[in-house]
Amino acid sequence: MSILIDQNTRLLVQGITGREGQFHTARMLEYGTNVVGGVTPGKGGLTVHGVPVFDTVAEAVRATGANASVLFVPPRLTLDAIFEALAAGLKTVISIAEGVPVKDMLQVYHYTKNLPDVHVIGPNSFGVISPGKAKAGFMAHEIYSQGPVGLMSRSATNSYETVLGLTRRGIGQSTCVGVGGDTIPGTSFVDLLPLFEADEQTKAVVLIGEIGGADEEIAAEYIKNHMTKPVVAYIAGRNAPKGKKMGHAGAIVGASGVGSAQSKIEALAAAGAYIAESPDHIGELLEKILS
Repeated sequence: MSILIDQNTRLLVQGITGREGQFHTARMLEYGTNVVGGVTPGKGGLTVHGVPVFDTVAEAVRATGANASVLFVPPRLTLDAIFEALAAGLKTVISIAEGVPVKDMLQVYHYTKNLPDVHVIGPNSFGVISPGKAKAGFMAHEIYSQGPVGLMSRSATNSYETVLGLTRRGIGQSTCVGVGGDTIPGTSFVDLLPLFEADEQTKAVVLIGEIGGADEEIAAEYIKNHMTKPVVAYIAGRNAPKGKKMGHAGAIVGASGVGSAQSKIEALAAAGAYIAESPDHIGELLEKILS
């Protein structure tokens, strides 16, 4: 099994005729992902790498039976693209763009928070990959391997380093999710934890967080009260100065220390998570946990 996407996923690519859309559609097809259609308004009737292009998501869903979408569209068009996908009945919508306005994601958050089984991943996400089954995003799929570890990360770079280390140790992954580093993600750690807990393939979960916000502390509360599977956590940005944004839009620590690495680490440790000191240490801990 896996979460969010698998070999049965019928994927749409919104923005398929753009440079990034065309390039990554080819890579997703190369991996074996079942890309059934693309959407670019005004370009209906074309094909990209053999994939039919439609003018609207609704038209594409009717013609192909698509059940998920990945968005390679500019930040200013992301809100409309997300709502178009949701209106067409798609349950998994993955947004890649960086720089989506916070006010736009507030609308998405409030619209989707009470919708059952709907997951908007991102924005500012590397995508989702269930190794050996399907990928929807721009990650280098060569470093992933199929196995028992679920991974969710706010940072693309830290997730790549971690996955490469796991694969080299012979530890495969069930699903890896790029939560995204923006202030308001469509789907947070606490939304993904129940999915990994219910997934039969996943035997342990890796949480890669960073400074800023309270998503890790909220996840810690869920881990303490509901998770039966071991969770390994790594928090990036321990030495970041207070009051200064570091990298991602959401990576900022208030002067009071709210959102600091230390507060997150303490909360996760108190919840029973294994705390990693580095991406490589994640692999060391998992070797012991899974042995």
